[in-house]
Amino acid sequence: MKTKIFILLVINLLTGNLLFAQSQILYNPGSLIDVGSGADVCADAIIINGTYSGSGTICTGALPVSLSSFTSSVNKRDVTLMWVTEYELNNSGFDIERTNITSGGAVEWSKTDYIPGHGTSNAPNGYLFKDEKLKTGNYRYRLKQIDYNGNFEYFTLEGDVTVNPPHNFEMSQNYPNPSNPKSKINFEIPVDGRVTIKVYDIIGREVYSLLDGNRAADYYTVEFDGTNLASGVYFYRIAVEGSSQVFTKTLKMMLIK
Repeated sequence: MKTKIFILLVINLLTGNLLFAQSQILYNPGSLIDVGSGADVCADAIIINGTYSGSGTICTGALPVSLSSFTSSVNKRDVTLMWVTEYELNNSGFDIERTNITSGGAVEWSKTDYIPGHGTSNAPNGYLFKDEKLKTGNYRYRLKQIDYNGNFEYFTLEGDVTVNPPHNFEMSQNYPNPSNPKSKINFEIPVDGRVTIKVYDIIGREVYSLLDGNRAADYYTVEFDGTNLASGVYFYRIAVEGSSQVFTKTLKMMLIK
């Protein structure tokens, strides 16, 4: 027999105060209580007359955070998460967790970052997190809200987030520029093909090969390391051949040691 859980929260709209009314969870005799890993069962009072199992958390006290919204947006390979809390009680912060959805594969969540909370607050608070430089694919996100006692609960973003393959060829200016002595170069290719990125000195001699191989349509980042090169002006050039298409682009960079 499965027992439903009700938590009563009362908000005083006139004074703006948040009042947590006494709440109680009663599990009737003979109930089988299974609280899964990562789940929280919280109330001012919990009375268990049945059998309890599972690795989830049982805690007393009102639920610490109420989310009024949790949304996302995608810009090329960058995902921005936005959420708003209506109130917070002893909120230490949020772990941002992500999983890559693969066909037939197991769902494995990993922590990508941590955003501090506002402790105890009766006013709405907005949060924003940007997950950058992702590969093409489908992702899911959830927030692990943690209070100062170590209790936690999960809020899962509704629906998958899709990072689509690029629509055009592109290669960015290296950053930082000047290099001292390392910098990174982003490039994107909309088709599968062979990619070469080579570095040339001021008189056109090849001095460094960053990449030479086949790549699938996606977003990429390569690192230039000028440790063994002299300070000065250099040029780097990308060449892509695939699906009867050819793309080349050359940019200038500075190396200063």
